[in-house]
Amino acid sequence: MNNSAVNTGRVLWAGLRALLVLTVITGVLYPLAVTGAAQVAFPGKADGSQIEDASGKAVGSELIGQTYNLPLKEGEETPAPDLRWFQPRPSNGLGTNSVNTQYSIVLSGATNRSGDNADLIRWVEEAKAAVVEDNSVKGYTVKPSDVPPDAVTSSGSGLDPHISPEYAGLQVHRVAERNRLTVAQVDRLVADHTEDRVLGFVGEPRVNVLKLNIALKALVAGG
Repeated sequence: MNNSAVNTGRVLWAGLRALLVLTVITGVLYPLAVTGAAQVAFPGKADGSQIEDASGKAVGSELIGQTYNLPLKEGEETPAPDLRWFQPRPSNGLGTNSVNTQYSIVLSGATNRSGDNADLIRWVEEAKAAVVEDNSVKGYTVKPSDVPPDAVTSSGSGLDPHISPEYAGLQVHRVAERNRLTVAQVDRLVADHTEDRVLGFVGEPRVNVLKLNIALKALVAGG
């Protein structure tokens, strides 16, 4: 066997050994170490920031928004909102999964339409009209100027779990009426679930809709 073949064999064997060692370190040991450290230090976040209801059942993640709709009726393309619950921001992301129809995959994304886009303008106008109509109840009329931006626009991901305190407050009278509660009870619920800016100056005050609706359900059940 000539020296060229021997040298080539040595180089290939060295490369194979390096590949095996790095695969074990970066593909097995490192992920296990990071996963173990995360489970010890941040078990809730490591498991997806799941939220449990009063019965201890996981009902979602505090990082991903949910919809609260009535069952889809025959002939409807989109279900109507269930107005007993606080409603989230519109979700105009990438829509439903059309690639792998065997599984229901959550997709995120923005509409990527400019401010003067005719479709976007129509969506906002229709959303504002719906917010005004849905939340105007006896003794409380919502004006178009009362509707905050997050009530009619989606977030960049389309999956924002939060709404502004202004949008939550706008829904208080409707939620109180639909659930036979007092406005003061529902107002207190919103106040108790309003989160301040991170570190006092980062971001804006916000309300997690899932947490708020879980508390609402408990309040209704408790009479």
